[in-house]
Amino acid sequence: MKQLVTSRLILRQYVEEDFNDFYDLGKSKKVGPMAGWKPHESEEESRKIFDSFIKGDEVYAIYHKEDKKVIGSFGIHPDSKRRIENVFALGYVLHEDYWGQGIIVEAGKEVIRHLFEDRCVKIITVYHYPFNKQSQRVIEKLGFKYEGTLRMATKIYDGTIHDDLCYSVLKSEYEQIK
Repeated sequence: MKQLVTSRLILRQYVEEDFNDFYDLGKSKKVGPMAGWKPHESEEESRKIFDSFIKGDEVYAIYHKEDKKVIGSFGIHPDSKRRIENVFALGYVLHEDYWGQGIIVEAGKEVIRHLFEDRCVKIITVYHYPFNKQSQRVIEKLGFKYEGTLRMATKIYDGTIHDDLCYSVLKSEYEQIK
């Protein structure tokens, strides 16, 4: 996983020293539900997810340079809704203390640049639930185009089923806006 750097952030592989910050984020009653997962109820629950992030190469830790701590995660996952190679779906979470500061947009611009310029990806996708208007604003600021709504697409942690609002950006579109 290549480290990515912006003016305020370092996007990097998770390391063991990040666990307390990760648990603080995971147990938040505001963060998880916006992304469709339940707040972590224990350190053990967080530990299983954290260990999978350390072993994997799909999720960046969002490290805040000034505050010297991990404040979120930014995932780059194969898109399960498209059955072609080299298509990635973005996913992100941010500690609520940092909401409204443009941090995910800053991180997202660098991730998108990395995928299109360094990894030669042709299309990047992102999805959000209808109730997550904050994520919708981020997606629009990043230049994604609305594709449509996949109705009754995802069952979340509490058993409710939600639509997925689907967006994408093509490399050719990225070239025009960069």
